[in-house]
Amino acid sequence: MQQIVNFLIRNKTFITFLLLFSFSLFLIVQSHSYQKTKLLNSANWVSGGIYNSTNNISDYFHLKDYNKQLVEENLRLRKLLLKEGLNVNDSISYTDSLSSNYRLHQAAVIKNSYNLQRNYLVINKGSNDSIRQDMGVITSNGIVGIVENTSSNYANVQSVLNSLSEINASIKNTNNFGSLKWNGKDFNTVQLVDILRAAPIKKGDTIITGGMSSIFPKGILIGTIKDFSLDVSENYYLIDVELFNDMTTVDHVYVIENLDRNEIMNLENSIDE
Repeated sequence: MQQIVNFLIRNKTFITFLLLFSFSLFLIVQSHSYQKTKLLNSANWVSGGIYNSTNNISDYFHLKDYNKQLVEENLRLRKLLLKEGLNVNDSISYTDSLSSNYRLHQAAVIKNSYNLQRNYLVINKGSNDSIRQDMGVITSNGIVGIVENTSSNYANVQSVLNSLSEINASIKNTNNFGSLKWNGKDFNTVQLVDILRAAPIKKGDTIITGGMSSIFPKGILIGTIKDFSLDVSENYYLIDVELFNDMTTVDHVYVIENLDRNEIMNLENSIDE
């Protein structure tokens, strides 16, 4: 103990310098958005590289599971082709189901949290791959989250299992829209709020994205109604939605790029002004 005290006394000037230097950096980053963004991007670059190396090892040992998922997805796509009267060899892409206003980017999840109040994923695509903030992230089963920030080669995705998440959603085949949130309790269940009590709902109804934003197009699957009740005012439903996605095993995702987003945002900003 005395040696530690002696060490601190001998190096008090240097230690004081480090503390003051660190504190000054903290103040600069907090008060300047540019420096804050650069710091976040640098952190993404470092942590993303580590997560990517770890994920490559993990992927090797899960090739059997990935192949099984690909077979199941190919089966669903083949059924869709048959339903639409197309041959398996006809030219068709995943983006055809989204319309020409959207483009999909494939990415792998290299880090995923689901047991916190504010959960995030890290994917191995970033600004160099045209990934930008506020792009929607999905799998073939449904929504995953929204891109929050990016570095050159990686991106952080705010999970649907995040207490800050709020996504426009609706009951399929109706015009009843609400907000999808998460109460932080069950990683298989999220909550749909602001649905008027006049809405005809029942357990098992499908919940989809509402399309009332420039992030997700209308019709992306979310889950099914697990349970519901009325709020305190008895004017709106509180709906528990069981997710189609198993958020604990998400590994490969699609990032949705809305090609008209800038035009829409510029129009909305002109109205606000």
